[in-house]
Formats: sequence, structure tokens, C-alpha cells
Amino acid sequence: MQIGIFDAGINESAVKSIKNELDNVGIRSFTISSRSATKTADCIIVLGGDRGVRNYFHGNDGSNIPVLGIGESESSGFLAQIDLKEFSSYINRLKNQNYKIEEVPRIGVKIDGKNVYPVLNDVAVFTSKSATLMEYTLRVNDEEVWHDSSDGVIISTPIGSSAYSMSAGGPVIFQDSPVFGIISVNSLDVTRRPLIVSNESLIEVDDISSRLYCEVILDGIDRYKVNKTLECKKFNPAKIIRMKKDSTAISALAKKVHLAEDLLNMPPSSKLLLKILEYEGAMTQKELLTKTMLPDRTVRLALSHLLGKGYVKKKVSIRDARQKIYEISKLE
Repeated sequence: MQIGIFDAGINESAVKSIKNELDNVGIRSFTISSRSATKTADCIIVLGGDRGVRNYFHGNDGSNIPVLGIGESESSGFLAQIDLKEFSSYINRLKNQNYKIEEVPRIGVKIDGKNVYPVLNDVAVFTSKSATLMEYTLRVNDEEVWHDSSDGVIISTPIGSSAYSMSAGGPVIFQDSPVFGIISVNSLDVTRRPLIVSNESLIEVDDISSRLYCEVILDGIDRYKVNKTLECKKFNPAKIIRMKKDSTAISALAKKVHLAEDLLNMPPSSKLLLKILEYEGAMTQKELLTKTMLPDRTVRLALSHLLGKGYVKKKVSIRDARQKIYEISKLE
């Protein structure tokens, strides 16, 4: 058996530890980068939690090798169920290939006729500056559904439906549903409602215009300028190794329902940090500052509020003992 190891966060000590554990049970391993060939591997171990798994598939969109995602937090993710500390307890199951492989839907993306990498969560179109309206025409399977003026539009996979899509008023879609969600964000037309379409559909956001230029945002990470047209359709699924039986979709939904009332009264900065930690996974204060572009004092106060409420917890980073990382707390 041979396993590739991809580290999205350049965690050399964790990679070394995993390689040693694999060697101890007779499993050969090698490290890979986002641009390197995966060689002949039975599976790929990806460090960095959900964000690391997304990064891996962004750089290896054609890979058909199953991926085991590993995080350094104790909270299970959608794509990475296993915590680094518990990896050793699963290593024999990994060796014996005693696990389930789940095929996670992806959306193939084409911007102005040019292919970019497929997404695992969502693809969105917004103006380059917030609170600026954009106009567009939505077509599904070449039929016009609506012409809209709104802040933007989001096309989501089932896994992505509980992230940005849900925050914008979209429904939660269970992971095994063969559909995509389409959500108009803050439309001027109050009759606009989220749409659920077959994942076999061709979805087009066409005739895009605004007084500012517009951008396509992939999985909340990369931004690409779009002149006129975005096309989305089903892409080959990502293969994710599941070691645990618990449903991350149901547990995540329960967490969101529990938080709903408090979110209404939460300061905007706290809401923003909570959403980013929920979407991106565990982050340091410095990473949160970079991601939010908020003042240092605002981030500190927001973290203090979230820690006090018990929605976020703080722990020492495995990578650097001098760093503190923040993550969503589990709800009992």
C-alpha cells in the first residue's frame, strides 16, 4: 500500500509524524504539492481540515484517488472528520482499507468561456464593491428563469448549502441529494426565492452588468473578473474517505439552529468571525485579521465576545506553541 501526503499548511512536524506512523505499520508514503503528480497512491492524506481538502482538490481537480482529510481541531468538519491527535487510532483501518468512500458533488465552472477549477462548496457572482447592485439573467438548461437586480447570486452544492448559501437565506440540502441550490442575494424583487435544480442542469448567469466590474468567487477563496457569463454544471465528484458514522450534515444543522436566536442579537463583527471560522475552520488571530480586514481591536473584542458566549474556543496551535488558534466549539 502507498499513501500520498498533502499538507495545505506546510506543517512539517505533522507530516513527519504521520509518515513515521505509516512506516511503523508497513505503509509506504510520499509527500505531494498541489502541482505535483500523485504518482500511484491508494489514497491521499490531506492535512489542514476542510480548507486543506478544498485546496487539494482545487490543485488536483482531475484526481480520482480517495482523500482522507485531517484537521488539527477537535470539531468534525464536512470534508475532514479526523483530528490529527486521533489519527493513530484509525491507521489500521486505513491499512486494511476498512472505510467508506463518499462521492462529494462538485460544480464545474466556466467564466466567459474559459474553464477554471471546480468547486466543492459554492460559486458566487458579486460586484467588486459590496452594497452595489448588479444585474444578470439566470438561465437553467437554456431557458430563462429570471432577470434580476441584486447584490449577487450563489450556486451551491449540498455541502456548501450550509455555508454562505444558508446565511443568504438558502435551504440546507442533505449531502446525498442530487441537486444544486441557486440563491439571489438581497434581490430588489421580493418574490425571488431560492431554487433547487437537478445537478444534471446547465446553470448560466448571463448578461452580467454593474456600474463596477463583477467577480466570480470560488469556494470563498479565489476571485476572477467576469465580463458577461458564468456557466456551472456537474463535475466529477471528489472521493472522500469516511471513517466515522456520524452525519456531519445533521450535526452542523443542529449547531446552526441552536445559534439562530443569538445570531440576531450578535454584533456584526462577531457574526463575521463566527461565519469565517465556520467556513474556513480553525484560524489564528492574525489569519482572522487578514481575512476580515477589520481593525485589530475589533477582532480582539469580537473574539472575546465569542469566547465568553462559548461559541468559540481557544487552543495552542500544534504547528507553533506561541500561536493561539480559534475554532467553533462543539454544542453538546
